[in-house]
Amino acid sequence: MNTDENKDRYKDIIDLPHHTSSKRPRMSAIARAAQFSPFAALTGYDAAIDETARLTDEKLQPDEDRISGINEKLRYIADNIDEMPEISVEYFIPDEKKSGGAYVTVKGTVRIIDEYERSLVFSDGRRIAIDDIFEIVLLR
Repeated sequence: MNTDENKDRYKDIIDLPHHTSSKRPRMSAIARAAQFSPFAALTGYDAAIDETARLTDEKLQPDEDRISGINEKLRYIADNIDEMPEISVEYFIPDEKKSGGAYVTVKGTVRIIDEYERSLVFSDGRRIAIDDIFEIVLLR
């Protein structure tokens, strides 16, 4: 169908004024545009995409030299526990939602070494599993 045929087809209504309802107020341009704005058809989809995109680190397996160094420092801390040695510890925190995790470094004074639970307990109550420790630095 060409454009001339379309004009002929609607010539009886083409020049009529636009209908305005007497019962409802005219919708604003913003309200009309909102009808066509995107919506989240899948609830939680954006959060799932963000979670997938979030990067995690793999837990590194320390070599024998690193394990030996950590054990030496743990013995030093145990021997000097009365002095509450201040240390910096880099350790691995597993991610709760996906494989991997993150390496975190914290500083603090050691209160006890819990051999039963294999963890360091700091004076602020924080616990770090000895098996998750990657590096210990003695600060004083």
